[in-house]
Amino acid sequence: MRLDDWFLTSEERGNPMTEIDSHQSGDVAWTEGNHVAFHIDGVSYFTSLAEVISRLEPHDEVRFTDWRGDADERVSGEGISIVALLANACQRGVDVRGLLWRSHSDRFAFSSKENRRLAVEVTEAGGEVLLDERVRRGGSHHQKMVLIRHPSFLDRDVAFIGGIDLSHGRRDDTDHRGDHQVVKLDPRFGRRPPWHDVQLEIRGPAVTELDLTFRERWEDPTPLNHAGRLRAILSRVMSRDRVARPLPERLGDPSTLGGHAVQVLRTYPSRRPKYPFAPDGERSVARAFAKAIKRARSLIYIEDQYFWSVEIARLLAKTLRRQPGLQVIAVVPRYPDKDGKLSGPPSRLAQARALAIVKNAGGTRVGIYDIENEIGTPIYVHAKVCVIDDVWATVGSDNLNRRSWTHDSELSCAVIDSELDDRIPLDPGGLGDGSRKFARALRLSLWAEHLGRSPDDPELLNLAHSDVLWQETANELEGWRSSLGQGHRPPSRIRSHAIDPVSIGSQRWAGLVYRLIFDPDGRPLKLRLRRRF
Repeated sequence: MRLDDWFLTSEERGNPMTEIDSHQSGDVAWTEGNHVAFHIDGVSYFTSLAEVISRLEPHDEVRFTDWRGDADERVSGEGISIVALLANACQRGVDVRGLLWRSHSDRFAFSSKENRRLAVEVTEAGGEVLLDERVRRGGSHHQKMVLIRHPSFLDRDVAFIGGIDLSHGRRDDTDHRGDHQVVKLDPRFGRRPPWHDVQLEIRGPAVTELDLTFRERWEDPTPLNHAGRLRAILSRVMSRDRVARPLPERLGDPSTLGGHAVQVLRTYPSRRPKYPFAPDGERSVARAFAKAIKRARSLIYIEDQYFWSVEIARLLAKTLRRQPGLQVIAVVPRYPDKDGKLSGPPSRLAQARALAIVKNAGGTRVGIYDIENEIGTPIYVHAKVCVIDDVWATVGSDNLNRRSWTHDSELSCAVIDSELDDRIPLDPGGLGDGSRKFARALRLSLWAEHLGRSPDDPELLNLAHSDVLWQETANELEGWRSSLGQGHRPPSRIRSHAIDPVSIGSQRWAGLVYRLIFDPDGRPLKLRLRRRF
């Protein structure tokens, strides 16, 4: 298998100004020799993160980017908070730098105060955390990464990237009873909303590319705040427009540690002033998905917080029509996180339209599901995962919508394992690519949790009948619910996804609000007109 059958080449990335491809030879835009593990749900991730940071020594480095950070979020069973973890590291002589999104106001259910508190407390402890507003109007920095480097022991370097913020609500486990430090969602998710998410732990040469991704943003000379006159005056008064202190010299590359090829993928919008590292933006997340989807033959498995872009639905529909054996299975939240009179209709209407396009193309080969815990409380699906034909897998911060693919900043990693899995089917896609251990292990672990089975259950391997397995499993739980809970509850968690309809009277304004606010387009005009990413 040629890796560029699946991965983007540097030319296909479409951003010649980024440094992350410049140290590779030829048109290669990925690294080999990495070791990648996955953490399903927040307890697993936070436990590993706390262990790594607590062992850091003077002159080691911590770099992090985040959409939201809560200083008091507990990251270990002993109750240590994220701010205590980082502050203690600073006091031991660790160089801690962070870029938090300068969020919209808390009055609109965002996280301005929370992000500011974390930034101030880590900075007062000796680190430097900046509130970064260098985004397109109405956009956000949505990347979620913690990068840890050891100047004296580069092979210990590790990066965590995925969908999990350093914030309330995320520290849940596979039982899904929710984080004790709750985040407010739609009331139907309960007083302590269950939360499903995935994060990658990456060691090896890919760490260098993630380090460069952080450095590109940190070293951007553009002022941190928007350039409006009143906003600039207020920022100066509040000392919020300072320029970042220089980072230490770049470190060398970690040695090869495993058999995983990793491609670092990003989204940056086209904006003014331009990003020096992406003058026309970067849409490698979108381009990587589009390339991988075209190669799908057997199964595209998706977990996504939002699944509502018509452009993305059309990509899937086109491949479904071209490949009659292809199935699409997706897991999404049962309800929007905010499903009020104004916030709910735009997201429900957009998702209904997108899913209708996919279902019309694939019929029964398309299954859309949501999940609940053992007591029937819906689980909020925040994961951003895609596995194709048990070969190509991606985990990151990006959702399946136009905002994530063009407008906000995003960070994901696609992974292809060099090691083949020797279980049947040996080559699900029939293209000679085989099945790869990492992608298959990730899919089986997620399916085991959702379907209430063992990861070793042979039925989970039978990709040709995945649509039947999922539908029958959902019907079994639905039948138990219809019987008013007689007998033992089936072990699965999946239910067929149904969207509350939007009234005809609301559809016109909801569609407009969706396009302008919920899912804006950050592409340069020439790409919008050509309908390309």
